[in-house]
Amino acid sequence: MAKQKLKFAFYWAASCGGCEIAVLDINEKILDVVQFADIVFWPVAMDIKYKDVENMPDKYIDVCFFNGGIRNSEQEHMAKLLRQKSKILVAYGACAHLGGVPGLANLHNKKEIFEKVYVQTFSTSNPNHVFPQPKVQVKEGVLEIPEFYDTVRTLDQTVDVDYYVPGCPPAVERTIFALEAIAKGELPPKGSVLAPLKSVCDECPKKKENKKISRIYRVYEKIPDPERCLLEQGIICMGPATRGGCSARCLKVDMPCTGCGGPCPNAPEQGAAMISALASILGLEEEKEKYTEEEVEKLIDQIKDPIGTFYMYALPASILRRKVIRE
Repeated sequence: MAKQKLKFAFYWAASCGGCEIAVLDINEKILDVVQFADIVFWPVAMDIKYKDVENMPDKYIDVCFFNGGIRNSEQEHMAKLLRQKSKILVAYGACAHLGGVPGLANLHNKKEIFEKVYVQTFSTSNPNHVFPQPKVQVKEGVLEIPEFYDTVRTLDQTVDVDYYVPGCPPAVERTIFALEAIAKGELPPKGSVLAPLKSVCDECPKKKENKKISRIYRVYEKIPDPERCLLEQGIICMGPATRGGCSARCLKVDMPCTGCGGPCPNAPEQGAAMISALASILGLEEEKEKYTEEEVEKLIDQIKDPIGTFYMYALPASILRRKVIRE
C-alpha cells in the first residue's frame, strides 16, 4: 500500500508576496515535494475558497506555511482558522516570524496611516476625508472589507506557532531544509528556528581586522573594498546581530546585511544587539577616553534612520513593539 501523502497549505498575509515566489525558488526540488505532499490550499495558485478550508476537519492539513504578519481582521481570522486546521504551523519568512518591513508601520497608528494614504499624498484629492469603512450599506446589501488594525503583529503574537523559517524571503537552502526535515520526520523540537545557530557575520568571507570607525557611510556614499568587512569600513551591516543560514549572500555582492534573518540565538533583541556591536566598533567600550560626548553624538547622528536600520524586520517582535501614540 502506497504511503499516504502529506497535505500542505500556503497562505499570504501582510507581506510583499516574495515568500510565495521563494517557495518556487527550490526549482527542480519541487518535483521531490510533489512525491510526498499534495497542496490542498494555496490561494495565490489555486482556485479555492475560504469556505473550503472552513469545511476541512480540524488538523486535516499536515503543514501550513504561513507568510506575512497580521495587519487586518481577515489575516487574523485566517491565522486562527489555519491554526485550527493544521497539525504544524510554520511562520515562513521575516514578516510572519518578526513582523517584517510592514511592521515599521507600528511607528504610526491607523488614523495617521489613513491620513497619509487617503488625504496627504500628492496625487490624492479627498476634500471630504472619506476613509475605508469595514461595513458599508448599499442597495444590494452590506459590503464588508477587513478591518485595518492599529498594530502589525507577528504570527506567534496571534496564534501558537510550531516552527520558524527566517529570511526576506527565506533562502533556498532554508526552504529545502524545512521540506526535507518534514519529509523525513526529523523536525527539531517545537519552537525551533529552522536555521543554523551561527550569525551572518560567521558566514561572511570578508576579512575582519578589528578596526575602529570614525565615520558612518550610507551604502551609496562609499565604494567598499570587496575583501574587507563592511562594518569596519563604516557601512552599517547587521551581520553580527543576525542569524545566519543565508550563506551571507548580500555580503558576497558587497551589500550589507539588513537583518532579515532575525536575532541570533539567545539574543532576542536584535536591534539592541546591533547597537551594542556598533558601540564596540566605535570604541565606546575600549577607548572611551578618546571620545567626548559631543563626538559620540555627532557620530551617532550619522545614522539617518535608526529604527529603519536596527529594526527593519523586527520592530513588532522587539521589546519596543510599537511607538506609543496618545491622542
